[in-house]
Amino acid sequence: MQTSAALNRIQPSATLAMTSKVFELKRQGIDVIGLGAGEPDFDTPDFVKEAAIEAIRAGKTKYTNVDGTPELKQAVIAKYARDNGLTYAENQISVNSGGKHTLFNAFCATIDAGDEVVIPAPYWVSYPDVVEFAGGKPVFISAGADAGYKIKPEQLEAAITARTKWVVLNSPSNPTGAAYSAAELKALGEVLERHPHVLIYADDMYEHILYDGFEFATIAQVCPSLYDRTLTANGVSKAYAMTGWRIGYAGGPAWLIKAMGKLQSQSTSNPSSISQAASVAALNGDQSFLKERVDAFQGRRDLVVSMLNQINGMTCPRPEGAFYVYPEFSQLIGKTTPKGAVITSDEEMVGYLLTEARVAAVHGAAFGFSPALRISYATSDALLTEACTRIQEACAALR
Repeated sequence: MQTSAALNRIQPSATLAMTSKVFELKRQGIDVIGLGAGEPDFDTPDFVKEAAIEAIRAGKTKYTNVDGTPELKQAVIAKYARDNGLTYAENQISVNSGGKHTLFNAFCATIDAGDEVVIPAPYWVSYPDVVEFAGGKPVFISAGADAGYKIKPEQLEAAITARTKWVVLNSPSNPTGAAYSAAELKALGEVLERHPHVLIYADDMYEHILYDGFEFATIAQVCPSLYDRTLTANGVSKAYAMTGWRIGYAGGPAWLIKAMGKLQSQSTSNPSSISQAASVAALNGDQSFLKERVDAFQGRRDLVVSMLNQINGMTCPRPEGAFYVYPEFSQLIGKTTPKGAVITSDEEMVGYLLTEARVAAVHGAAFGFSPALRISYATSDALLTEACTRIQEACAALR
C-alpha cells in the first residue's frame, strides 16, 4: 500500500521532530537543553484558565459554529479594531485549531495545481509544505543576515508572475525574529498594488512580542488598498502562552472566509469549545501582563545575541521581535570536530551540538536558509547562559 501523492510532497515538521527528540533524550535521563521549540515557557494567565474552567462548569462542551463562536468572533473583531485599526464583520472572521490550521485552510481552499506562492526565506517550516500539499509551487526570495533577514521591494517585484496566487509576509518572523516597519511594509505594498491578482497572507502571530520600542504594523493597516485581498492571521499561542489550546484566527474577505469554513466543515469542524471560551477571555481581558513577559524576552534576547556573537565564525543579528535568533556561521563550515568529523552542513552542526554540547537547536536548512541555526530563547536566563556556554565551548573545539 502507498500513501497519497499529496502526502508524499511534504516532509514532517523539523521543529516538532527536534522537540520530540529532546523529550526522548530527557526521558532517558540525558542532560539536554532544548532550544528548538517555538513555545513560551510562561504559563497561560490565570484569568484565562479560570474562564476555561467556568466554561466547563457552565456546560459549554458542545459543538459550536464550524469556524468559531459568535463570542470569539466578536472578541477577534474588537482585537483587530483596537490593535490594528482594521474593521471586520463576523462573516470576515475565521477561527481555527491553531495558526497552522488557518494556513492550511487558506491555501488548500484557494491553490490549484501550478499556482505559485512567494515565500521570503528564511521561512516558517510549514509554509512551503502546505503549498506543496495543495499542489502549488513555492517561490522563494532569500534575504540574509546582511539584509536583516528582510526582503526588498525589487526582490518581491521580480518574484511575482502571472501564476502567483499568494505572497506570504511574516512579521515578526519565525525563525529570525525580524520585523518589518510600517514604512518597509508600505514599500512592499506598493509592489503588490501593481499586481491585483495576488492574495497576501499576513502572519502576525508574534505581534505582541516586540523590543526596543519597535511599533507593530500589518500590511492591510498601512496599505488599505490591499484590505480586500489580505488574510490577516494571528492566534493566542505565543502572546498568551496558549500553544496547547490550539486557537488561531484570521480576518479577511468574506468569500475567502466562507471557503475556509467550507473546508473546515469537512475536516476538523469547530475548534475546542473550551479553548474558544478561554480565548475570548484572553483577547478581551487585561493585557498588562504582556509587557512584563516581553521585557523578560528582551533581556533573554540580549543575553543570547551577546554570547553567540562572541563565537569566532558566528554572526547573530539582533532581532526586533519574536523569541528566536538565527545565527549564521558560514565560517565554521569545513571545520573538524574533536572526533575527526568534518562539519559540512548546518544539519551536521545541529547534530554536533546535540551530541557533544547537549544543546538542541534546529538547522537552518529546515527554514530555507543555510548555514544557520534557529535558537529559541523562550526559557530561563540560567538555562540560556548554560546553553550558550556549551555552544561557545563546542565551537571553540572545532579546528
